[in-house]
Amino acid sequence: MHEAAALRPWVAQVWACARPDAPPAHAREHSLPSGAMHLSIRLDGPPLRIYASADDRQGRGYSAATVGGVRAGYCIKDTAHPAASVGAVLRPGAALALFGVSAAELADGHVDLDQLCGQEAGRLYERLAADADPAHRRALLLAFLGARLRRARGGRGLDPQIAQALARVQRAPAETDVAALADACGRSPRHFIAGFRDAAGLAPKRYARVLRFQRLLAALAATPRPAWAQLALDAGYFDQSHLIREFREFAGVSPREYAARAPGSPNHLPLA
Repeated sequence: MHEAAALRPWVAQVWACARPDAPPAHAREHSLPSGAMHLSIRLDGPPLRIYASADDRQGRGYSAATVGGVRAGYCIKDTAHPAASVGAVLRPGAALALFGVSAAELADGHVDLDQLCGQEAGRLYERLAADADPAHRRALLLAFLGARLRRARGGRGLDPQIAQALARVQRAPAETDVAALADACGRSPRHFIAGFRDAAGLAPKRYARVLRFQRLLAALAATPRPAWAQLALDAGYFDQSHLIREFREFAGVSPREYAARAPGSPNHLPLA
């Protein structure tokens, strides 16, 4: 419990799941941008594979343990071979606090955990693979992250002014005003944006767009027959055309195509 409390400012969720019994219904998915970094460790199947485009047949493989940076677009992920896994959803500032790097360095891509943690990543994988109990696996990952926090943080927390700016963007992403946020921090817009990217991975406006998109996905999940024009206004888009453009950029499909596929998880869109 002590580890979980210490990590709360940096870790939003820790999870562990077994390999599904049923075969996958699809071989690929669009993994949609969530506004968060993810640490994922696959334990009894092939490592993560990401495709550059729909026409890419080879893809790029990663190690069993990877960190996915905050993204401003979807990525195409191999889902043909599911695996037991354990992982964490990370909050803004976690890249600096846990790994000693700017979140901007990890944004829009994936990196093998051993590139950030060296041999610790391999030892963590061995301990996780040797214990099949999900609760134990969660505890092992929390202990690993707690140790990383003590070593990599170097006394650096999230800048209080950047934390306040993040909270304002998270409360009302559609109202994000970079000049006003920078002024509230007493910084030039350039210096403010650089500090924001260090913490969140994306520039303020782009981060706000991803959060607005996430609110739209939540509204869609709660609305079986959406009135698109009203949904666009409620979510903070100028109009329905604006919503459609943003949706295609972040999801790779139109809103109607997305709704027709009825994804079981909002951020995981199965491909035919």
